[in-house]
Amino acid sequence: MRDDTPPLTPELLLQAYRSGVFPMSESRDDPDVFWVRPRLRGVLPLDGFHISRSLAKSMRRGDFVLTMDAAFTDVVKGCAARDETWINDAIFDLYVALHLRGDAHSIEVWQADRLVGGVYGVAIGGAFFGESMFSTVTNASKVALAYLTDHLRESGFTLFDTQFLTDHLASLGALEIPRQQYENALAHALAQPIRFQVPQVFPSAQDVIQRSAQTS
Repeated sequence: MRDDTPPLTPELLLQAYRSGVFPMSESRDDPDVFWVRPRLRGVLPLDGFHISRSLAKSMRRGDFVLTMDAAFTDVVKGCAARDETWINDAIFDLYVALHLRGDAHSIEVWQADRLVGGVYGVAIGGAFFGESMFSTVTNASKVALAYLTDHLRESGFTLFDTQFLTDHLASLGALEIPRQQYENALAHALAQPIRFQVPQVFPSAQDVIQRSAQTS
């Protein structure tokens, strides 16, 4: 029997995001990829990111150094380095390919020249589709999200898609919205003529904290 399933390519992946679906695999060792379109979608409102006192204190201490698109592949590896992961080889290669095209981006968190956390995702128009994050020290992934949310908001993005809602994300201000509401927000975001740009200079921790407090 002839298989009419189109090959999984970066172009197909971008088309899927524009349609409100994203890929997953059952496990690292499962070669198959399936598409997901949740009934309830996790989003992180760009004017609702919550920086707790403990997180603000950690940011002000200056223990972390932030970079963007400096170690994309290592961030994806960090996200996949857990007992249960949906990032198989095909998905890993796809996002690396998207990064090389300029469509996928990462924020890296360093401590003493060691990568200790990060987050990566895909940018299309005014929408950013967060894929995964990791942390090997306390607050590293939260710091990455704080800077990413600030960057998206300041750049004019209107949608930060987190796919699902977790307790971790909920503590930072994320919430669930119905599929139709998400797809309306997605259509609006995709119509925005915005390009994800790597800043020449990162904002200070205090600037990120103050802007978050002003908008949340």
